[in-house]
Amino acid sequence: MDLISKHNIVHRYEKRKLLIAVNCVAGLAIFFFGYDQGMMGSVNVSIDYGVNRMQYGHIDPEAKQVVVDNSLLQGGIVSVYYLGTLLGCMVGGWIGEKVGRIKVMALGCVWAIVGASLQTSAMNADWMICARLINGIGTGMLNVIVPVWATETASHTSRGQFVAIEFTLNIFGVVIAYWLGFGCSFVDNGYSPFVWRFPIAFQLIPLIFLLCIVWFFPESPRWLVKVGREAEARYILGRLRGEDEYGLAEAEFQDIRNVAELEKKSGKVNSYFHMFWDVMPKKIGGGSSGKLHIGRRVQLVIWLQILQEWIGIAGVTICQLRFSRIYSLPSDLADSPDPDANDIFNQAGYSVFKSRWIAGINDIFYMFSTLIAVFTLDRLGRRVTLYWGCVVMGISMFLAGGFSRLSQNNANDDYLKGAYGAAGASFTFLFTFGFGATWLTVPWLYPAEIFPLQCRAKGNAWGVVGWSIGNGWTVLLLPTMFKNISEKTFYVFGACNAISIPIVWALYPESSQRTLEEMDLLFAADSWWNWDAERTFARLKAENPDLVNAARARQTSVVGGSGGEMGGVGKKGRGLSLVPGGKAGSEGSEEGEKGV
Repeated sequence: MDLISKHNIVHRYEKRKLLIAVNCVAGLAIFFFGYDQGMMGSVNVSIDYGVNRMQYGHIDPEAKQVVVDNSLLQGGIVSVYYLGTLLGCMVGGWIGEKVGRIKVMALGCVWAIVGASLQTSAMNADWMICARLINGIGTGMLNVIVPVWATETASHTSRGQFVAIEFTLNIFGVVIAYWLGFGCSFVDNGYSPFVWRFPIAFQLIPLIFLLCIVWFFPESPRWLVKVGREAEARYILGRLRGEDEYGLAEAEFQDIRNVAELEKKSGKVNSYFHMFWDVMPKKIGGGSSGKLHIGRRVQLVIWLQILQEWIGIAGVTICQLRFSRIYSLPSDLADSPDPDANDIFNQAGYSVFKSRWIAGINDIFYMFSTLIAVFTLDRLGRRVTLYWGCVVMGISMFLAGGFSRLSQNNANDDYLKGAYGAAGASFTFLFTFGFGATWLTVPWLYPAEIFPLQCRAKGNAWGVVGWSIGNGWTVLLLPTMFKNISEKTFYVFGACNAISIPIVWALYPESSQRTLEEMDLLFAADSWWNWDAERTFARLKAENPDLVNAARARQTSVVGGSGGEMGGVGKKGRGLSLVPGGKAGSEGSEEGEKGV
């Protein structure tokens, strides 16, 4: 294929070897994301950083640790990162639709490298705030485009597995950040600038490596089809699926081409404003995407990411690290109060040092828990994965809160207080294990799956927006909740888990084992309810078998053939139009215009 550089690995590898290579690059980007999250946990407690450079605290002479005096400044330095990710994801999604996935990954690396370099050399708070903002922009670009690239290259039977592996590497980044920061804290008894400058500089290693190698990897074949570079797309798909099964690759290519043609009519409604406003009634300008229902998908991915934070992971992270006096958390949550008698780890009787290495060990188990999703996400599906995660995490939260209360009720009995406190702490670890196996991955995978090809990168950007909003809420509210209602905060998390089950059951259709091209049919129903979506999906597939069935049947379907005209190909000439004004086949135009 002369159109693709001879140095591209698509010429050297094929099938599973090529998919693994693609997944390794995507995993490297997600590893950086995890490391970047975990890094600030150790940086913010560095004496030179907090006292001499950022000047938001003073040294506790007995504990030899930073005591925060200006929590607003410290929290601002941490949280401005989320403003950067918000900007980066929106810009990255917009550019990704125009120039492709590979170039946006490279651009994100450049932004992140500049931000990391500025953070490493920061001399004061203003400098650091600007650096964190720039670094967040780069991270947001990578977060929005990497899951899209990964899902668009993987087959529909293994999308979940590959993305789950990437998030194992994400938590591996958190683990490396935690233990690297823990080790650096012993340099010069914690007073050296090396304690915080080296962990920040370390993130440059994966970023520079990623920037150098990403150019040698294939572009998304689906994006290539969208922009009319069909010869390249056909070749890359042939290599991804294997030359010996080229009939399957050709069939998948034709399915992509069919749906791309079908979606082109909706190009005028693919701006961020139209995507968000689309959920509103038609009388006030909503519903412009017709049967594509882009606005519904936007709302689903935003709220799934918000639920991910409010089922308890942010609060558990706070709880695990409050007692170790880490004021900025691995998930970049802001300032936490000093440990007190109501803290569950204080109740367990753990020393500061012991609580720190226990938290580090828990991060390692957290990482291994993500491997469960590698083997179950595609087999059980996204919905069942979220269900059983909510059950495990909800029970853990109620029991953690209960044991915390029992520990407080037995404050005069050191043995019972410690025993109940340890039991409560153990259930927070069980919660983390359940979260890593379920809810960590699905809210990042689902947005990359369900949006149409014409706006998939922008759609995934809305998921990152939801993640930023969810983190912002937790930064603002959880420290106050722990202070005022103590262990009852765990009951709030348990209730959120219980509520999430019917929400997922009623509103979120299953995306597992379905091709990306089938998602438009899955969301074609006018109703929000999942059962209506499934019923409409089954009917549309039966009425339009040539539109997206070719890859499954290992046969080709041709756009613009005898069955239909630009609106998809249907059985006995029946066309399909999912957008306003769509043009259906000659024998089924009336039904096609109704969106069925």
